[in-house]
Amino acid sequence: MSANQTMATPVCPAPMKATSNGAWQGENPLDYALPLAILQICLVVAFTRTLAFILRPLRQPRVIAEIIGGILLGPSAFGRSEKFLHTVFPAKSMTVLDTLANIGLLFFLFLVGLELDIRAIRHTGKKALGIAIAGISFPFILGVGTSVVLQATIAHGARPAPFLVFMGVSLSITAFPVLARILAELKLLTTDVGRIAMSAAAVNDVAAWILLALAIALSGTSSSPLISLWVLLTCIAFLMFAVFVVRPILVLMARRSPDGEPVKEHYICAALSLVLAAGFATDCIGIHALFGAFVIGIIVPKDGPFAGVLIEKIEDIVSGLLLPLYFVSSGLKTNVATIKGAESWGLLVLVILTACFGKIVGTTVVSVMVKVPFREAITLGFLMNTKGLVELIVLNIGKDRKVLNDQTFAILVLMALFTTFITTPIVTAVYKPARKSKPYKHRTMQRNNLDTELTILACFHSTRNIPSMINLMESSRGTRSRGLCVYAMHLMELSERSSAISMVHKARNNGLPFWNMKRPDHDRMIIAFEAYQQLSNVSIRPMTAISALHSIHEDICTSAEQKRVAIILLPFHKHQRVDGVMESLGHGFHLVNLKVLQKAPCSVGILVDRGLGGATQVSAKDVSFDITAFFFGGHDDREAVAYGARMAEHPGIVLTVVRFLPKPGKSLMGIHKNGDQVIESGILVDDIEEKKADEEFLSQLKGTYKESSIRYEEKVVGGREEIIEKMKSLSRSNLFLVGRMPPAAPLLDRSSTDCPELGPIGSYLASSEISTPTSVLVIQQYHPSMNHNLTDHPALADEKDDQDNDMSV
Repeated sequence: MSANQTMATPVCPAPMKATSNGAWQGENPLDYALPLAILQICLVVAFTRTLAFILRPLRQPRVIAEIIGGILLGPSAFGRSEKFLHTVFPAKSMTVLDTLANIGLLFFLFLVGLELDIRAIRHTGKKALGIAIAGISFPFILGVGTSVVLQATIAHGARPAPFLVFMGVSLSITAFPVLARILAELKLLTTDVGRIAMSAAAVNDVAAWILLALAIALSGTSSSPLISLWVLLTCIAFLMFAVFVVRPILVLMARRSPDGEPVKEHYICAALSLVLAAGFATDCIGIHALFGAFVIGIIVPKDGPFAGVLIEKIEDIVSGLLLPLYFVSSGLKTNVATIKGAESWGLLVLVILTACFGKIVGTTVVSVMVKVPFREAITLGFLMNTKGLVELIVLNIGKDRKVLNDQTFAILVLMALFTTFITTPIVTAVYKPARKSKPYKHRTMQRNNLDTELTILACFHSTRNIPSMINLMESSRGTRSRGLCVYAMHLMELSERSSAISMVHKARNNGLPFWNMKRPDHDRMIIAFEAYQQLSNVSIRPMTAISALHSIHEDICTSAEQKRVAIILLPFHKHQRVDGVMESLGHGFHLVNLKVLQKAPCSVGILVDRGLGGATQVSAKDVSFDITAFFFGGHDDREAVAYGARMAEHPGIVLTVVRFLPKPGKSLMGIHKNGDQVIESGILVDDIEEKKADEEFLSQLKGTYKESSIRYEEKVVGGREEIIEKMKSLSRSNLFLVGRMPPAAPLLDRSSTDCPELGPIGSYLASSEISTPTSVLVIQQYHPSMNHNLTDHPALADEKDDQDNDMSV
């Protein structure tokens, strides 16, 4: 063969070997598939996470960072350097990269299907259904019109029918997972706007997949319409097979995986293998492997632990490592440089305006027609204009099937990026839900009219908190004609994991107050409170707060204000291990408690749980608690004793109030040692007024309650050691009640405690230094003008000069 012939013959790059022998053998690891793929994954994950961190102050969803990261790593930015592109993303590595990306996408679509409950879509109200139909049809029609303009300018030669459908689908899509995260970030999930948007977006999501299947069927390489018909018919046959053959198998697996027992490993393996098999089947049909995975996810039974375990097994590696590769794979196909000249930029503006106009105007008009207020209707329009991963899937399939050329593809990717980016700032500016409730009177436990109903907001993180919380509720019932209403709020952290969408479903289904008796997928934690309600006259209202930990205190305080709560009960951020050591659950929960204490519209109690009543709920007839309230004086201590007095109404509870008094010439306020100097310190209170209020409160307490239920004793002490000795002598109590900031010096050195939310006495009672199984409830009384003394905590502000160590009474 001549040299000229060799030059004329196209040469395909040789396939890459999997692994190298190493750099010491003179080989470049980047010439081999495995080390190059590892480098690509690490680079993509680090780059996109960095962008997500940078965009966090703008409250943008992570998908924005991943789309931008993919574009920047492609030929639009860094990829303009041929050395970078040929080293990190050479053409010969694209097959491996695209394969890994599509495997990640395959299982991600399976996760999306797992978390899409068809039952909820079937029960979508007429209002949300009408908005969803308008949000699909109007943009689709405008997309058809836009396709005509693009075909006449930059999309010459595109097949009319597939191009028309792809353009219509790309403009009419609403990204359900991205919308859910935006609503959660803006705390709109539980508003009317949030509920309507989520219902309409779920309908839109299913409709988009049906339209995409139609577009793929029409975009085959064969020009015969019979081929497209056969594709659609075999697709319908696959759906029938999945529903009537595969689903019963999955139902059987789910039934054999009861609550409380681990799901068998071969069930997990079988389910994941079914995902791959379904993907293979739909790829053979010609409608893309993603559809098979999505369908399997939809038909998996949502009741029981089976679906949840599947999510836990695969979501982190799929969402964290493999899925970002798909955004880079898309970004490598996106070259913004192809958009050049006035005509191309004019078409970009046209596509963006058409997409926004179709979604926003279509949704707004129909929303107003179904009597949604205008401001909320506008907000719905912008929310429904959110794009995301599904949009990129549509565009990439269109690009791979030669329906979209490079310039059209780049224009549509930028359109998706722009419409999603503007959603959060515009919704924040346009819609500010009125959450201010009417002023109410009973914001504390201490009140003049003891016959008024008591409303409590009890928060919990996990099942560990529930038995003690329920036993505390039982203790708080009282025996007067007044009622007790408890809002049981499950605090759930909203993360970037895909399973966060299932938490969004719970909030959307329950609403505020997140109460729905007909809800089929009862949370196991909520069931415990509902069972307690059936056995008592306490009104229990389950709630769910879903937010990032740095802002979940806003949900707690807002709910307390709206529900006219008298006291918020929070679990302490540490729990006691078997060996007695207090172990932290995380700094995030610690900050939640600190922020609630600062912002709460009512009194706050923090429960240090050491097993109040044991590990299970105690029935009313079996309650036999000894409760001790330590009284040093001040408004917080009065609030603690007032709560104890409420508990003492229960026939199985005896309250002991221990009042500490200083010896003549001494003060409980504290003495700081500073060399040879002695400096008196403590909380700045009006001694005369506070002491007068203390005496009146205790006098009223003695006159109101029987001695059989409340015991009162006074203890004259001359120092810290005597206080500690008295407290240890009462260590057989079931519960200690104490005010957060009594006029007393800390019983622990400041250097040995990092819990200012418990105050000087509570910090000691909650520490590992006191060996007792007694739980502790530290209470702060609400007072609008009070400074809660948390600004000096290092987590909330600059730490003050630490000169108050070695304090003694």
